Amino acid sequence: MKKGYLVLEDGQVFEGIRFGAETDSVGELVFTTSVVGYIETLTDPSYAGQIVMQTYPLVGNVGIIHADKQGACCVKGYIAREFCDAPSNFRSDDTLESFLTAEGVPALYGVDTRQLTRIIRDNGVMNAMICSEIPADLDVVKTYAISGKVAEVTCKEQKVFPAEGEEKFKVAMIDYGVKRGVIAGFCQRGCTVTLVPASTSAEEVLAMGVDGVALSNGPGDPTENEYQIQQVKALMGKLPMFGIGLGHQLMALAAGGKTVKLKYGHRGGNQPVRDLKGTRTYITSQNHGYAVEADSVQGGEVRFVNLNDNSCEGIDYPARKAFSVQFYPDVNPLPKDSAFLFDRFADLMKGGDL
Repeated sequence: MKKGYLVLEDGQVFEGIRFGAETDSVGELVFTTSVVGYIETLTDPSYAGQIVMQTYPLVGNVGIIHADKQGACCVKGYIAREFCDAPSNFRSDDTLESFLTAEGVPALYGVDTRQLTRIIRDNGVMNAMICSEIPADLDVVKTYAISGKVAEVTCKEQKVFPAEGEEKFKVAMIDYGVKRGVIAGFCQRGCTVTLVPASTSAEEVLAMGVDGVALSNGPGDPTENEYQIQQVKALMGKLPMFGIGLGHQLMALAAGGKTVKLKYGHRGGNQPVRDLKGTRTYITSQNHGYAVEADSVQGGEVRFVNLNDNSCEGIDYPARKAFSVQFYPDVNPLPKDSAFLFDRFADLMKGGDL
């Protein structure tokens, strides 16, 4: 066992035991409240540039199941209270230790994650470093900023995912850091999905002859994606559109809205979301640090709000046959409450109204 440290940008130090890659790393420290699904967490591209801490105390007990991975492992580090190095699961392909080592991700366990969570909740997300020696100068930690991550995580060329069963629709999905489960949600409903890079122009999308456009989840500050915002603006109203996560934020910005950075974000599988056009509250999976300012929405109607902080969770644009949600509609292994959104998009491509 090797001692390691988590050093916060304000100088606070937490001691732990190292596992994973034996390297130092700087990132934005965030926490996720998910009880299950650490495999999906580690492979969600929306975490690019961040050190992820699990509030649930135990990780590693089911090993690594490659079929459950959602994409590339883009985290800058991983923090846990307890680590199990002897997984017990018939589906396990690898150990968490081996996976993190292969991916070059440093990790710590034996850390007081409850205290760390309190610090983030009180002060907001902050930069941190995983290291073997406490640095004398914290400038590299204090000046770290997440930037340009969409270009890093997007696909480099088009990829086609065929519909399951009979093809009913053709969907172009612009990849800002998509999860595998999001693609599967479309394919299961008879959509052939063509995944295109984030650099794809509106003209190229329109030339594909698709029935609808989906905007994927992704990492980072939505306002830095100026080119992507302009392409979304050019596409809105031309084809039915469904935005998810970062795609939701880019749609709002394209429609003249504004976004704001949340104090500590929404990350986990237990976020309550209220439908303002009905009586339902959905338990949703989320991973974002920015939100759309509800009062800034132009040409759209706020449809969903978060019951914890009343932040905007979804917008309908009836005149443009478009809608978006901040939360994930794909479900594994988390709540299936919001999977109906894929069906809603299918109805829109059939010619229905919002």
